[in-house]
Amino acid sequence: MVLFEDETILLLNKPAGLVVNKAKTVKQATLQDWLQVYLKLKGRGIGARAGIVHRLDKETSGLILVAKTEKAFVDLQKQFKERKVKKKYLALVHGHLETKKGVIKASISRNPFDRKKFGVFLGGREAETEYKLLKNYKHQELGSFSLLKLTPKTGRTHQIRVHLKYIGHPVVADKQYAGRKTARQDRQWCPRQFLHASLLAFRHPETGKRLKFACLLPNELKKALEVLK
Repeated sequence: MVLFEDETILLLNKPAGLVVNKAKTVKQATLQDWLQVYLKLKGRGIGARAGIVHRLDKETSGLILVAKTEKAFVDLQKQFKERKVKKKYLALVHGHLETKKGVIKASISRNPFDRKKFGVFLGGREAETEYKLLKNYKHQELGSFSLLKLTPKTGRTHQIRVHLKYIGHPVVADKQYAGRKTARQDRQWCPRQFLHASLLAFRHPETGKRLKFACLLPNELKKALEVLK
């Protein structure tokens, strides 16, 4: 799980199914629990969250950044807030997009009818996601799909998933936003939500050097693509 580590930062490849932050509603072990042991932290540790600077959804895999000092935590959080951190994701979505690249701009807020979900609503927080089409797939039985590279310019909760649903191309096997029936059918050949944090670039909080890390698709998602081929 550890891809890079020095005295200041820790970069991890989070597997799907692992919850990032502890909460009263979360009964299973979390990434925060693991970090408290790994970093030998007392209490909630760095930044009151074991140094976790940002988060990924439970079923999203890929790169996640952790600070090992309070100074690094403050610096990295500032970089995220000022949008100086570059993030890229890979997602497989339903349908073929009409354009090979584009920008989705739509405000996001919590769904007033289902507090576990988010959606595009008037008065929501500004959100922007760039996308680029990497490949189209057409399966005789399963239908049409598109593999996308996504660059979120803002960091709203569930942003990529909400934006893709908004334009009519929900993420494959996404229980919350693709619909239960669709997600259930998807999971017959794709075991989990097809969303992966593939790239992270930021300035090292101590040296100031620009760092960039990439992370390949995990095997279960590679196998899902093989099904479509």
